[in-house]
Amino acid sequence: MDNITNETMSIYIHIPFCKQACHYCDFHFSTSLKHKSNLILAICKELKLRKNELNYPVQNIYFGGGTPSLLNETELHQIFGTIFDLFEVVENPEITLEANPDDLSEDYLKMLSQSKVNRLSIGVQSFFEDDLTLMNRAHNTSEAIKSIQLAKKYFDNISIDLIYGIPKMSKEKWENNIQQAIDLDVPHISSYALTVEPNTALDYFIKKEVIPPVDDDLAKEHFEYLIKKLTTNGFEHYEFSNFGKPNYHSQNNTAYWTGKYYLGIGPSAHSYLGGERRWNISHNLNYIKAIEQDELPLTKEKLTKTDQYNEMIMTRLRTQLGVDLNEIERKFGLKFRAYLMDQITNLQKDGLLEIKNETLHITPKGKFLSDGIASELFLLDLSSLKKNTH
Repeated sequence: MDNITNETMSIYIHIPFCKQACHYCDFHFSTSLKHKSNLILAICKELKLRKNELNYPVQNIYFGGGTPSLLNETELHQIFGTIFDLFEVVENPEITLEANPDDLSEDYLKMLSQSKVNRLSIGVQSFFEDDLTLMNRAHNTSEAIKSIQLAKKYFDNISIDLIYGIPKMSKEKWENNIQQAIDLDVPHISSYALTVEPNTALDYFIKKEVIPPVDDDLAKEHFEYLIKKLTTNGFEHYEFSNFGKPNYHSQNNTAYWTGKYYLGIGPSAHSYLGGERRWNISHNLNYIKAIEQDELPLTKEKLTKTDQYNEMIMTRLRTQLGVDLNEIERKFGLKFRAYLMDQITNLQKDGLLEIKNETLHITPKGKFLSDGIASELFLLDLSSLKKNTH
């Protein structure tokens, strides 16, 4: 383990089922619900098998997927019962469930509101029918709007997802998408550029010229408008893809970006234990069979000092927190700080990075390029450190 001070931890539960496959998605899921009940049992058993890996109070519980809103009341009760029996949970944890608009009937929302779930993340993606069709989403525009309106009757803490840079999405359509979200008065918006992942349906359609390729310049234009519009409407741009009104920032995601430990449960789920990362097999049946035999179907990777340094640079630069130079020195040593200061020189001259109060931040000019900027600051190996510092 590294020397991060962890007072709390998070638990991530991966629910690997979907009604249908979105064209852009490369996450692990199955459209067959045949083994859902056995998989829920396996998730509960994995929690028991791994209860001693991290001994911190649980601050956040996050149901991701896949489509967690395919869980019924009994299945949610099983998982919550297991977590609260095995782990110490803080008094007011943030408990998020990702949901698709077409699942959010009033009865389902009422049931969720009576469970331990207190935050919803609704996968809207777009309020336009042609975009939803292109992405092969299971809901339509009216369902998206109605789900948010209904959700607000039962939940205060609601986030929606929106995708920009969709082929054929005009500037006007994107502006209308954002305005619709503002009009619906949601307190948190996560927004991502459409990414073409290898071997997805979207990748195939673009290669076959059925769909035009993603336009990076258009995506940048959408992103810049997104920041301007939301920040002038009371949202704080606290992480590259996330905008929240005061007191509505995602505690779960913030814990990830600041290096807190988390336990990932379910097929393909990742865990972070400081100096070690673990991830489960991405195969539902093999996962179930292993867990039934009291085996953990996971792979472990020890993180070197260089790995941990690069990860800190990547995650912190994406946030409004930035990279604390004193923390770099304290955690990794003076040579790492000196290396970082050497690497940022040209990026500062180009107006992409700035230092305020001993903290490194990406400037507004550099925000759309944040991942690329971070990679330029990475340390490839310790020999580079020796060559660049004294």
